[in-house]
Formats: sequence, structure tokens, C-alpha cells
Amino acid sequence: MTSRNDTMTVVVYSDNATTRRQITLALGQRPVPDLPALAYLECATQPAVIATLDAGGVDVCVLDGEAAPAGGMGICRQLKDEIDDCPPVLMLIGRAQDGWLATWSGADAMLSHPLDPMAVRQAVVELARQRSACPAP
Repeated sequence: MTSRNDTMTVVVYSDNATTRRQITLALGQRPVPDLPALAYLECATQPAVIATLDAGGVDVCVLDGEAAPAGGMGICRQLKDEIDDCPPVLMLIGRAQDGWLATWSGADAMLSHPLDPMAVRQAVVELARQRSACPAP
């Protein structure tokens, strides 16, 4: 786990502030007792996501595949290709039929809009548990 100060860091990327807020509200501060509290780094642009991941210390990413001008799927593909020990990624897709694109991008999990807060929580918790079970070298 690459967490700081007994927290897990979650990057939430979307050009839409409402989408970012939906994610952080669905997860809350501590979604389950067996994981550390969550700290959020909200990003609205591709350069912000890349800089944040380059800096390290991120445990899970939630990327909006519908964001513009840079969609989360292209960003995910770039992260998976360029970041050593890239954190797991939850991809938010517009339609269930876009699942193949999320798979192509290297996303570790995906959910389609409209977002179900319980499904968001469950997906991020599963990814965080995977990350905490496989500490960085």
C-alpha cells in the first residue's frame, strides 16, 4: 500500500464537478472498517491526473470515461503503459456496451452511468483491498 499517514489516497478524475462529488459522497471518509480512511485528490484535467500519479502515493484511481476533452479510457491506457506499479483503476463508462473499451484501456473494474453509490463503494473497496494486499516493492 502506498498510503500516507494511515490513509488510502483515491484520485477522482472527471471534468464534471458533480460526478467527482458523487464519487466522494458514495465512498465517504471510511467506507469499511478494515481499510484506512480515504483521502481524495480530485482532478479535472489530464495533466493534473498525470502529475498526481507521477508524484506517487496513490492507491486507487476512479476515472470518468466520458470526460472531455481527455476521456478516462485514454488516460487509463497511458497510466498503465507509463506508470510502474500503476494503482488499480475503476472506469466510469457511459453505457454497458462500452465495457470492451474499458477493458482495452487496462481498467481493473468498470461501472456504467447512472452511478449506483453502493456499487461505487463496493468496487473501490475491492480495488483498495487488492492494492493493500500487494504492497509496493
